[in-house]
Amino acid sequence: MTEHVLRPIQDPAEARFEESLRPRRLADYIGQDRVTANLQVFIAAALARDEALDHVLLFGPPGLGKTTLAHIIANEMGVPVQVTSGPVLERAGDLAAILTNLQPRSVLFVDEIHRMAPAVGEILYPALEDFTLDLVVGTGPAARTMRLPLPPFTLVGATTRAGLLPAPLRDRFGIVHRLDLYDPESLATIVRRSAGILGAPITDEGATEIARRSRGTPRIANRLLRRVRDFAHARGERTIALETARYGLERLEVDAFGLDELDRRLLCAIVEHYGGGPVGLKALAATLGEDEGTLEDLYEPFLLQAGFLQRTPRGRTVTPRARRHLGYPAAPGEQQELFGSSEP
Repeated sequence: MTEHVLRPIQDPAEARFEESLRPRRLADYIGQDRVTANLQVFIAAALARDEALDHVLLFGPPGLGKTTLAHIIANEMGVPVQVTSGPVLERAGDLAAILTNLQPRSVLFVDEIHRMAPAVGEILYPALEDFTLDLVVGTGPAARTMRLPLPPFTLVGATTRAGLLPAPLRDRFGIVHRLDLYDPESLATIVRRSAGILGAPITDEGATEIARRSRGTPRIANRLLRRVRDFAHARGERTIALETARYGLERLEVDAFGLDELDRRLLCAIVEHYGGGPVGLKALAATLGEDEGTLEDLYEPFLLQAGFLQRTPRGRTVTPRARRHLGYPAAPGEQQELFGSSEP
């Protein structure tokens, strides 16, 4: 159960609920203050000049609001948004069909843009830079190149792995922002807002408890809120108080730090099989029977920020905090360091 609840990837079955909880304006968007403040300036400037907004690249761990920001950008610009994803764009014709049907200044949102086929990217470059589409008509000696003008538009690309984007594509984004994991205070505000929309009264303590265990991710916070709401309903409670929140989260097997079974297996494997590390990602994935991308994109960002895992040039290592949380004795060097740090 926790593997589903705590994974920050979008669940198609919950798309309707996520849509109902999304803010529509930058003023309603909670967190990522630096990103939203800059976008507010860029959008206002584009509107004042009656131009399309420059192309935007949003990157960071999943579940932080990249899709929401793309819709907000379109809403603030007062233009329609066309949504697609990198894996769907398999052929150049797929992208050409979308580009030729865009309205002036509209937003094209491409999720997982790093997974777009190289052939598709080749025709995207002139479309982004010159708003033209170069197509090859015919085959063999009779083939000829046709250049079609496109209306000015804004491409909003979202990715969890910005390093996999080809440099020519990355360089064509004029606005680049990284979304970071949320602090508990911002997440608690999101939980209270979502609870109000869902008609589920919640106390400040209950919202804070859910926020603390949400791995810094709004999508997980909203998902946990909905599950805790179910437990409150089953207990005949109208308000989600601290005790109710803790009861529901314990039933979901989400511990006080927001760790689930795979988190604990990952940290335990490093301690028990590799002496606490360092260990390479490939070896760790093989030990756990998990995909390398799953560990690197969905689990590592939170474990790194929470102070349970460290990346070194030689591989991953667990921290003293992880050992204490999992009940392992401190490593010999760590005991001396802790003793020395207590000296006045």
